[in-house]
Amino acid sequence: MTNYYNSEDLKKFGKIGEFGAKDMAADFFKYYGGVFADGALSGREKALIALAVSHVLKCPYCIDAYTSTTLEKGCSEDEMMEAVHVGAVMAAGVTLVHSTQMINKAKELMM
Repeated sequence: MTNYYNSEDLKKFGKIGEFGAKDMAADFFKYYGGVFADGALSGREKALIALAVSHVLKCPYCIDAYTSTTLEKGCSEDEMMEAVHVGAVMAAGVTLVHSTQMINKAKELMM
C-alpha cells in the first residue's frame, strides 16, 4: 500500500457491524438502502447527488462507489461532472457567504 487510502477497504464497509455495535450498523444500512430507493427522486438522481456530496466531503470511498453507481444507472460523463461542479460551487458559496460575518465584525471594529 503506497498511501493511507486503500480502495479494497470499500468492500469491507458492509461488514462494519462485525466489529461491534451490530444493531446500529444494521439500522444504518437499512436506512441507507431506503434513502437510495426510488421515491420523489429517482435512484439515478440520488446517485448523482451522492456523487457530488462525496466530492464536497472528500470521501475517496464514496467517490469510487458513486462513480460506479452513476455509471451503472446510465449517467453520462457530462452529467457526473456537472453534478460535481454543482457540489463545488455550493461548497465555495457556503464558504464565501460566511464572509458576511467577517465583514460585519470588521465594520463593527473599525467604527
